[in-house]
Amino acid sequence: MSKTFSQPLLLMTALLFTPALPAAGPDTDTGAVIIHYADLAHASFRDSLDTARQLQAKVNALITDPTPQTHQAAKDAWLTARQAYGQTEAFRFGNPNVDDWEGQVNAWPLDEGLIDYVEQDSYEHEDGNAFASANVIAGTEAITPALLRSLQEKGGSEANVGTGYHAVEFLLWGQDLNQTPQQSGSRPHTDFAGGAACTHGNCERRARYLKVATGLLVSDLAHMAADWSAESKGNYRQQFLALEPREALRRMLFGMGSLSLGELAGERMNVALLAHSQEDEHSCFSDNTHNDIDTNIRGIRNIYTGSYVRNDGSSLEGPSLARLLEQQDAALAGTLMERLDASRNAAQAIVDAAGQGEAFDQQIVPENAAGNQRIRTAINALRAQTIALEAAATALGIGQLNAETSTTFSN
Repeated sequence: MSKTFSQPLLLMTALLFTPALPAAGPDTDTGAVIIHYADLAHASFRDSLDTARQLQAKVNALITDPTPQTHQAAKDAWLTARQAYGQTEAFRFGNPNVDDWEGQVNAWPLDEGLIDYVEQDSYEHEDGNAFASANVIAGTEAITPALLRSLQEKGGSEANVGTGYHAVEFLLWGQDLNQTPQQSGSRPHTDFAGGAACTHGNCERRARYLKVATGLLVSDLAHMAADWSAESKGNYRQQFLALEPREALRRMLFGMGSLSLGELAGERMNVALLAHSQEDEHSCFSDNTHNDIDTNIRGIRNIYTGSYVRNDGSSLEGPSLARLLEQQDAALAGTLMERLDASRNAAQAIVDAAGQGEAFDQQIVPENAAGNQRIRTAINALRAQTIALEAAATALGIGQLNAETSTTFSN
């Protein structure tokens, strides 16, 4: 449910009179590439599930014994969980099971006043959002999974977000009010304390909300991991593998191209840069946006190369789009790899700057010319990468890809 402007699957058209798919080569055939893509999806979502379960354990420890140490451990676990999840986003857009589900785990940006206390007039919420200051935690309604689900897009506003990574992020960090460039959200651990030690009131309800939201995140990821599992019956994986091969390849490339251009370069980077707005950055409470960008780019590369480094450090390798394209058009395969490298290098520059104390929300401020240029370089690299992905689709006999674009780009 990250902000997008169309439903990708509505762009699907009958691919009649397009060239035949490449014949099976000595090393790679189309069917093997498609199966390996499903294996990559399962491994990626399984790693996301495992890290979410680790986050859940740390959240439970924080709730049981709120200390600076247990609070930091929960925040560290959230950051680790985002490393795995960010790489799964390349499976969006082309796969309806992921797109229909994604909003409940990754919706953003959120009007956080729906959930908990915020500093008065510290941000401008979406116009007309009657629930932007509802503060559910300060209310009396029982905090249950059903209540949190009911908050998603409450009143028709996409800014009303009750579940997912970013709701948990806000509860762990609180608002990022940029007191200093190096400071992310600074919620105290005592916001989860009992009795007289409780700060800002409603600590038991806040802890309850955090526990329920984290539990929902785990159950949502368990569902998606099962949907790609080779051991499950009647799941999306079986539907995907039953597709006509050209359509399966189209979904793969369409998802990669749409994340690359419309979502990442457009909604997540260009919107924030043009508005110079902290509220439009992806992980605004934790200042983790630089890593979101990097892991999204890694996810696209994982699919193209057929290679994914798992949580435990092991590598999942297999038949790849890269090899399939190389068999069909070696020059184009080389160009696409060069552009993927350029995007990765541009993202690394953003990450390196963040490591030196210059978070994404500091790189986009008007007076930071070098930071602005760093972001523009990554946006342009993603645009060029998408052009090469669309050319690859033509070379592989898929026809015009029409990767999802963003209406927010300026020339």
